[in-house]
Amino acid sequence: MKRSRIKTFSVLALLGLFLSWAIASCSPQPSSEAGQSASDTAEVEFWTMQLQPEFTDYFNELIAQFERENPGTTVRWVDVPWADMQSKILTAVSAGTAPDVVNLNPDFAAQLAGRNAWLNLDERVSAADREKYLPKIWQANTIDGQSFGFPWYLDTHVTIYNQELLQQAGLSQPPTTYEELAQAAREIREKTGKYAYFATFVPEDSAGVLQSFVKMGAQLIDDEGKAAFNTPEGKAVFQYWTDLYQQGLLPREVLTQGHRRAIELYQAGETAFLSTGPQFLKTIETNAPAIADVSAIAPQISGPTNKKNVAVMNIVIPRNTDQPDAALKFALFLTNDDNQLAFAKAANVLPSTVAALNDSYFTNVAADAPAAEQARLISAKQMQDAEVLLPTIKDIKELQKIVYDNLQAAMLGEKTVEQAVTDAAVEWDER
Repeated sequence: MKRSRIKTFSVLALLGLFLSWAIASCSPQPSSEAGQSASDTAEVEFWTMQLQPEFTDYFNELIAQFERENPGTTVRWVDVPWADMQSKILTAVSAGTAPDVVNLNPDFAAQLAGRNAWLNLDERVSAADREKYLPKIWQANTIDGQSFGFPWYLDTHVTIYNQELLQQAGLSQPPTTYEELAQAAREIREKTGKYAYFATFVPEDSAGVLQSFVKMGAQLIDDEGKAAFNTPEGKAVFQYWTDLYQQGLLPREVLTQGHRRAIELYQAGETAFLSTGPQFLKTIETNAPAIADVSAIAPQISGPTNKKNVAVMNIVIPRNTDQPDAALKFALFLTNDDNQLAFAKAANVLPSTVAALNDSYFTNVAADAPAAEQARLISAKQMQDAEVLLPTIKDIKELQKIVYDNLQAAMLGEKTVEQAVTDAAVEWDER
């Protein structure tokens, strides 16, 4: 739904928080025996990220049902603004005042998992329960072989395309690979004067270009965290985007504007393809009904790997919770098949459990169904190949900036592709 934004803190603030965190982590931890027994009362504090007021009724009803099924246990729901969550949870964990159940994204949760902030689920969740979730999505919530979070809802991009522009360019179908995208870009530019695609190279914005490295078969970092893209595969990706730009097949503003501009250009009929979440179909219908009328849906563009990217939201339980049993029970309830399916329908997202994803809501869509329903079918099918493509490292935004900055230099002719790749690798390794 929303993209992950890693908030930047000052070095001194981080050092202070991590120091207090380290001290707290040395303190004795509550065991399941120290938690509540079945007959005790318990309050579970549950934090979500900016889900009010749109989903207030959904969560109030869900919590009421959980409390009915678990007498003596209450849930206190706190909704935190998206931009504030990371600073608030970091402060709460370091101070020992964290909630019992928290909605995060795997990127940031993994940073804290590396510092032993979360309950180890492998010790408490049965293999049968783990197998209810999509295997690659469960894997996205592990670090160093340990599971730190429950998968919750998912979002994956599809390709929205302008059928009229394709027809004008003499194309019978949208591209499925980056190679086909380059060919389509030439045809569309030559025959219509429009652009095929907008891919942003703004370091602070979308990670789509960074994900394209993995889709095209390049590795970003190795097992030791060193640059692994200074290879023929990595250089080929640098060359691919450099050629498209220098040949005039990408809008000039890809170097200065973000994903919002991609949506604007598509709505204006200036680009043929838009890679985005299915939920943006409603935006297009509202802002550009004429474009929406000629829009259709295709799978996410990939490369020879056929990999598709997915964004994951998860549920984690702080290791210092004094209600581990109730927290685990609520996390499993929140992410079970029925509740994931209900939330997916309410929020236009995808569930992360196998059974919910196989529900007829995602599998039985008529061939002549509206674009929004086709998007639901296609995005659900993509889950067979989808995974979190970027490594779960704390410096992922820094890696993106280093790659994008050097890639921009190659696109502008300030560096050769060879030099840009080498400089990016050296800069990452010496950061």
